[in-house]
Amino acid sequence: MKPRELLDFLRTVETLKTNTRHSITSGGVLETVAAHSWRLAVMALLVAPEIEDIDREKVIRMCLIHDFGEAVTGDIPSFEKSEANEQAEGDAVLKLLSQLPDPQQEELSGLFEEMNAQETKESRLYKALDKLEAVIQHNESDIKTWIPLEYQLNVEYGTENAAEFPFLRSLREIVREDTKRKIEQAEGENDS
Repeated sequence: MKPRELLDFLRTVETLKTNTRHSITSGGVLETVAAHSWRLAVMALLVAPEIEDIDREKVIRMCLIHDFGEAVTGDIPSFEKSEANEQAEGDAVLKLLSQLPDPQQEELSGLFEEMNAQETKESRLYKALDKLEAVIQHNESDIKTWIPLEYQLNVEYGTENAAEFPFLRSLREIVREDTKRKIEQAEGENDS
């Protein structure tokens, strides 16, 4: 890779530092796509040793790149994302990766294909962690920032994805209990 190619690519993905997500952080600011991807990669780093026969580095790479398309499209919450949005994000990824020389282009394109196919254990682990991180983030935010559908979404979201992995199943249940406790506490405050 030539230094100029690297800089051009980095300029594009830099927008992930400022493109915001639907989630609010515990500090009360809109979460950025980059912050979500960073914590997702940290989760992969820490969880992967709990999963048998997993390529931890591959999962971390998936977590780091999974939202590259949002450097172009911005983030659309999962509960609003349409097939057209998914297609636009996929097209953005292809265009973005076309800026890279081989072997980087080939490697990252292959990872995106694997992530989208959801046929490997690594791709399913990344997807389960991605959904779980979003729920954890919502639990960390002020419940006053939640929209009505999130009360049920936070209880259910990602459960199917986590089911394959015993450690994630347990973690998902703890997160669900945290969600329920948060909702009950908010309802109790509203009643008083």
